[in-house]
Amino acid sequence: MWIDSEHALRALYGQAGEASLTKEVLALTPQYRALVEASPFCVLATAGPEGLDATPRGDPPGFIRVLDEKTLLIPDRRGNNRIDSLLNIVRDPRLALLILVPGVAETLRVNGRGRITTDPALLGPSTMDGKVPASGLVVTIESVYFQCAKALVRSRLWDPAAQRNRAELPTPGQMLQGAREGFDAEAYDKALPARLAATLY
Repeated sequence: MWIDSEHALRALYGQAGEASLTKEVLALTPQYRALVEASPFCVLATAGPEGLDATPRGDPPGFIRVLDEKTLLIPDRRGNNRIDSLLNIVRDPRLALLILVPGVAETLRVNGRGRITTDPALLGPSTMDGKVPASGLVVTIESVYFQCAKALVRSRLWDPAAQRNRAELPTPGQMLQGAREGFDAEAYDKALPARLAATLY
């Protein structure tokens, strides 16, 4: 049976609990700010004419800079120049962030709107390895709340005993080979460590 209406969903799940509604606020509280400043990783979700995009963003803790209780800045580091998220932002500023802290089972969710800046004064503090990011994403917060621990507890995401051996899964080169027949996976994987080190910042 398909669920295709809000009424059917509410009948199945009931109403949200008081705590799940209380936790959502319009700006960073000191407690939420502590999670942002401790985080080395987030997922940025955007939408545009070509569809949806969810992309990882990561750097040392504090890379998501708190400009004030309603404003964040996320530096855009070197990548593959697909710029899917940034293309979406210039056409539809709505975005969502899922912010994680290693070892912490609760996550932080931010909904808001983004603008892309090249202002040297804003980007300068995000300099890494002597390189200023080409741009930064300024996020205006519209709502923020924490997500309870259940998903990360169920997944055992931070449990060392649950970590997979990387050798058991396809390499980046093998994944590219699967997308394009004849691709030289071995050469790509052999050059990957040096390429990653040279283009990290």
